[in-house]
Amino acid sequence: MFMAALGVVASCAAPRAVDPLPSWNDTAAKRAIVDFVTKVTTAGGPEFVPAPERIATFDNDGTLWAEQPMYVQLLFAFDRVKAMAPQHPEWTTTEPFASILKEDVEGALASGERGIVGIIAATHTGMATDEFSQTVSDWIAAAKHPTTGRPYTEMVYQPMLELLAYLRANDFKTFIVSGGGIEFMRPWTERVYGIPPEQVVGSAGKLKYEMRDGKPVLVKLAEIDLIDDKEGKPVGIQSHIGRRPIAAFGNSDGDLQMLQWATSGSGARFALIVHHDDAEREWAYDRQSHIGTLDKAWDEATAKGWTVVSMKDDWKVIYPAAK
Repeated sequence: MFMAALGVVASCAAPRAVDPLPSWNDTAAKRAIVDFVTKVTTAGGPEFVPAPERIATFDNDGTLWAEQPMYVQLLFAFDRVKAMAPQHPEWTTTEPFASILKEDVEGALASGERGIVGIIAATHTGMATDEFSQTVSDWIAAAKHPTTGRPYTEMVYQPMLELLAYLRANDFKTFIVSGGGIEFMRPWTERVYGIPPEQVVGSAGKLKYEMRDGKPVLVKLAEIDLIDDKEGKPVGIQSHIGRRPIAAFGNSDGDLQMLQWATSGSGARFALIVHHDDAEREWAYDRQSHIGTLDKAWDEATAKGWTVVSMKDDWKVIYPAAK
């Protein structure tokens, strides 16, 4: 009886292991993540990686938050066109601005990449970086997703928030490496993802130092400094981080080169692709999508044994609980 009582006390006192990834189903994807983290953090183990070298890079659009039906930064730019239109009467007859003002998204995008670059240039340049940062902060605090009605900062993926926290708890330094604008992301990534501005790598225009009203400012120019997409991602990683990541996370062909770069180094390496295959809870798209195309990267993941996450099968939930 005494020994049985001791057993009860011991079982009550034994702490239960806390699941660091509670929104992930217990599938191969979750096990692969945990196995990798365990290997590289086990001191004395054959694949141990010192903490300073535990660099993990994450794409943003489609990897950390939703990218359908349109990239969030482009929606921001559309709203800026509408806000700036009174100072630009010529936009009512000039494309793609005229289509934006008529709420004709298809027409606004008809000019392709050239038109998008023009929209971004018209709405982002000429502003001081502090002014632009405040404009972004004000917009993202009030704007709502056109399909769900949720704030964009609640269109983030709960399983990926847990993954970021899990990696940081194991002395990884987490970076965003995105095709999105670096100045667009930096005002809110720390609050939403726990990733500070200095750990954000993105597409960037050139900046110019000026004195305005007796104060020094940095002004956004129309000239492009870096397109942080596809081949540009490893360039951005080297330029901003200076270390090759040991783990990289993406969702599309735009992330392929980052995943290749991360996994081509020596020692333990990890690559993960988020596959959007849940039309009921999110969107289902891959090879034929005009946004977030997953074609070549999917083939390479299959050939090289990278982890491919099924949002439908591997994630218990998609978004955080509504606040």
